[in-house]
Amino acid sequence: MARETDRPMRADARLNHDRILDAAALAFARDGSEASLKAIAKDAGVGIGTLYRRFPTRETLVEATYRSETAKLCSAATELLADSPPDRALRGWMDRFVDYMAAKHGMADALRAVLTAEGDLRMRTRDMLTEALGTLLSAGAADGSLRSDLATNDVLMGLGGITLIAGEPDRRELAHRLLDLLLDGIRTHGPRQASHQD
Repeated sequence: MARETDRPMRADARLNHDRILDAAALAFARDGSEASLKAIAKDAGVGIGTLYRRFPTRETLVEATYRSETAKLCSAATELLADSPPDRALRGWMDRFVDYMAAKHGMADALRAVLTAEGDLRMRTRDMLTEALGTLLSAGAADGSLRSDLATNDVLMGLGGITLIAGEPDRRELAHRLLDLLLDGIRTHGPRQASHQD
């Protein structure tokens, strides 16, 4: 069954819809899944009635925000490549990934129920992220700025680990340093394999 939010919208309704989702992503990242819906509506510049017409429950807002943030992050890969060399585009995408994960962690409690109900949503999301990251890595391998022997899933797991360690807003400086280290390992001029001593 099609969701209410899947139906075509007038331009002004689409603008309100997008403003609500943008405000929700920021609020969930900042305040967690119990973020005030009234505050989200206010930040979006709409009335609470408008929010509830589009998203009748907190869960529908969480799901729509998650889908929206995933789509924006994935489309950013090609947008960044259009404006920057692949290694710099990748670094910009990494910053956006940290922001994306902060919003996702903020929604964790409510999102868990959504992902359980929508059984394949988690895997579709992972596939989308892997494809977007793969686009960046392939472009870098093609122009020689990034290593060509990388497994996309390894890089995605590295990014996920950084967000677990330094995903909170007050740890962004640490996140930036760790992202720089990860990128150094991905660039062709970066270190290859560290020697291990038994």
